[in-house]
Amino acid sequence: MTVLRRVAELTEAEVASLLERVLRDFGDRHRRIEAVLENHFDFVRPLLERPEELTRERRMLIGSYFTMEYSIESAALFNPSIVPHPDQEGVGKDELRFIMSLRATGEGHVSSIVFRTGKVDTQGEITFDPPSKYAARLRMRTDQVYEKNLFFYKLIEMAAYNETARVILDAMPEFFTYRDLDHTVAQLRERPNNPAAFNETSENMLWLARSNYHLLVPPDADPSEIVIFPTSENESKGIEDLRMTRFVDDDGKVTYFGTYTAYNGFRILPQLLETEDFTDIKVHTLNGKYVQNKGMALFPRKIDGLYHMISRLDGENMFLMRSDNTHFWNEAVKLQAPRYPWEFVQIGNCGPPIETEAGWVLLTHGVGPMRQYCIGASLLDLEDPSKVIGHLKNPLIVPEADEREGYVPNVVYTCGALLNGDLLMIPYAVSDSATTFATTSMSDLLSVLTDNGGL
Repeated sequence: MTVLRRVAELTEAEVASLLERVLRDFGDRHRRIEAVLENHFDFVRPLLERPEELTRERRMLIGSYFTMEYSIESAALFNPSIVPHPDQEGVGKDELRFIMSLRATGEGHVSSIVFRTGKVDTQGEITFDPPSKYAARLRMRTDQVYEKNLFFYKLIEMAAYNETARVILDAMPEFFTYRDLDHTVAQLRERPNNPAAFNETSENMLWLARSNYHLLVPPDADPSEIVIFPTSENESKGIEDLRMTRFVDDDGKVTYFGTYTAYNGFRILPQLLETEDFTDIKVHTLNGKYVQNKGMALFPRKIDGLYHMISRLDGENMFLMRSDNTHFWNEAVKLQAPRYPWEFVQIGNCGPPIETEAGWVLLTHGVGPMRQYCIGASLLDLEDPSKVIGHLKNPLIVPEADEREGYVPNVVYTCGALLNGDLLMIPYAVSDSATTFATTSMSDLLSVLTDNGGL
């Protein structure tokens, strides 16, 4: 309020002069800076008595005082995941266009998700598209639609379903928006003799709605401008380690799913990102008895009519989960435990499995002496991925001398690889600081994995 009062005391001439300086100094650093300033004015509009009486210039100047530049990648750019780009038009016969996600870390160690695009050929020649100088932090859409049945099951799982929740849900249609829920809660709050738990229950329900949201990418934004920055309370301290999967459904429809970890400074929450073309992105909470810990990776197609996901429920072993719904996971079996010295502390996945004729190739990470992270590989049966039919005795990638120093030393790590012909392209993080690449022949890797000594 103090800032608003001070700006209100400025003359129109002073407003014009100050705004001209802001636009001159910052205009070329932002796409559509005037729209940005007006959007940020809207955040404080409710605090003003007669905002409609303000000139556009004064609104933009007020918005500038509530605008803060943030360097998304100033601290680190790491933990990459990679999938084929939805647009392959114009690529060469041996080329594959890709889209790669990375965990970007800025001031205060707040993590967000950013993207890069490029092409790779079958000889391992990698070409990146020049990144844009702009960044487009995605805003939450207000028309996200929630399904009452899914909402009901999530409230039960949260141990938040009670008589109050029943009354609120009974008043909602089968599909509703956040505004519908907020309006219903406000109406019911005015009823006399509300139970003492009403406020707590209603806040839990609104919190759940805010944790499932819809992001809209600006129509002219280059993929390298997209920034998925913490939006909900669950993500307030960062979004970590997106594992992208190009999922092909039984009818041929392609959907890009991504699992990631939301962190609020106290606890983690697994989330699911969903998009068809990276222009419209939905974010959901992952639900179920076995949605625990970090590092979940979805298989790229159904097997026997079910979705499959690799997870690490206990922080030590890998598990295989199955479900008929991507949002709910209540079935899990242990898939693999640490076997070799380089993974004695912990084993986990390094992204979604890659389908080959010999089986599912699953990149893994192992933690060994001195908390050193290495990248290995396992081979899962094509028809029954709960069967491990091969696993590297020795890691595929280990930290070299020049890769040991960084924010978290002695770590090489990836959240997904890409297959183009026989070439396996593995982008990987170096000590949680930067990202580099390794390539290998898939046929050579399979030769080792299928050898009798592979297990």
